[in-house]
Amino acid sequence: MASGLVWAVTRAVLLLYVFKVLTVPGGMDITSDVSVIYHGWFDRLSAGTFPSGDVTWQYPPAAALVILSPGLLTGLGLLSYASAFFVLACVADAVVFGLLLYAVRQRGARDPEAGSRSPAGVWAWVVGVPLLGPTAYARYDLMVTALAVAALLAAARHPRTAGVLAGVGALVKVWPVLLLLGTPRGRATRVVWLSALVTAVAVTAGFAAAMPGALDFLSAQGGRGTEVESVSSLVLHAARQFGWEGQVLLRYGSMEFVGPGVRTVSHVAVVLTGAGFGWLVLWRWRARAAAWTPATPADTALAAVLVFVVTSRVLSPQYLVWLVGLAAVCLTLRAGRQTLAAWLVVAAAGLTQLEFPVWFADVVASEGKGVLVLALRNVLLVAAAVTACVQLWRSTVPRAAGGTRPSPSLRPGGTPRGAGNGSPSLRPGGAPTSHDVPAAREPQQGASPPRNPAEVTAPTAGSHRHASGR
Repeated sequence: MASGLVWAVTRAVLLLYVFKVLTVPGGMDITSDVSVIYHGWFDRLSAGTFPSGDVTWQYPPAAALVILSPGLLTGLGLLSYASAFFVLACVADAVVFGLLLYAVRQRGARDPEAGSRSPAGVWAWVVGVPLLGPTAYARYDLMVTALAVAALLAAARHPRTAGVLAGVGALVKVWPVLLLLGTPRGRATRVVWLSALVTAVAVTAGFAAAMPGALDFLSAQGGRGTEVESVSSLVLHAARQFGWEGQVLLRYGSMEFVGPGVRTVSHVAVVLTGAGFGWLVLWRWRARAAAWTPATPADTALAAVLVFVVTSRVLSPQYLVWLVGLAAVCLTLRAGRQTLAAWLVVAAAGLTQLEFPVWFADVVASEGKGVLVLALRNVLLVAAAVTACVQLWRSTVPRAAGGTRPSPSLRPGGTPRGAGNGSPSLRPGGAPTSHDVPAAREPQQGASPPRNPAEVTAPTAGSHRHASGR
């Protein structure tokens, strides 16, 4: 199995980097977040309280489970906290790889509930994670991505399980709540949303009762500025070339711009995020239930997360882990419409490793190759976001009269809805087949024969659209 071999080799290289057997290009220590920040959180959480006074703690309460999980291995006395964390990150990576393989191979080329599958998603994950470099193993985003991938792959056959996984994921790092936007209307949405809500409420209530500071994360983002890798930061990088006197400082655990005009740029980013959410709500309202396919939840998730990533004030390198995971699911489902957006995300992952950590010093200084690569990476992400939104709209929202309508959704097994229920089947040219054309009646005695046989032997265009579910 070629994909398994490539996965094993590339992940061995990533482990060699995070264990510092190999030196990260650029000389930056990308593991300090784990060995210093995460380890400090571990000590506080182990004492039964959230690190509320630490400005770098900005996460929902279930993130504590991820931060505490290396304790399962350190308790054996064989590994340090950082080493145990890297091992668990590799395990989460393997879980995603296994889920994608299971979706393609174990269920066969076609799953009755979830449509046809493709191995392209497996390869997107195998290639996409190492393109991000060792940063992928030095942050906890692989763990939450595993929850999101599992939720999307379970959605078609196990909506209640998908809701539970999305609810837990949202309490680990918020963004998996966006998975709920693409659920099919009707009973499926009620089941998934209710499961997610009950899970989120129960878990939050448990943490709030057991550990002080569980909800402090709700107010932790208000003071964030514009981070140097975000899409909106390109305005400030450009301003520096014309004498702008701002500077870059370490704030809230990331490098942010400080200076005149930064607050305005940050406010515009917030407005754009709100506009993006408004567009997603409009899409949900306009989309036709009959146009839903087994891939629509994953297509929607990728589009929604891309919208929020490119409009956010903060765009850390590890955010690409989320996008690569969602892109892999979209490519796994053949009915998906996000092929171009998904591969743009994978390409952006490769550029992300160059801007961080390789040329991050240039990015901070707004100089040289670092800013050029950052700009190219952000252009790819914006292009992916626009492409994903356009494809989502075109595939699910009906056009005006005379325009092309969305293709009909599929029954389990891949047959169009309406097939086999009296609706005419079509030849490639669009004409009904002969066995679907109702036979002409014998004219009654004394009745005039029809002027045009087609009037009684062929269904009208309107009746065909109605019968096929369009």
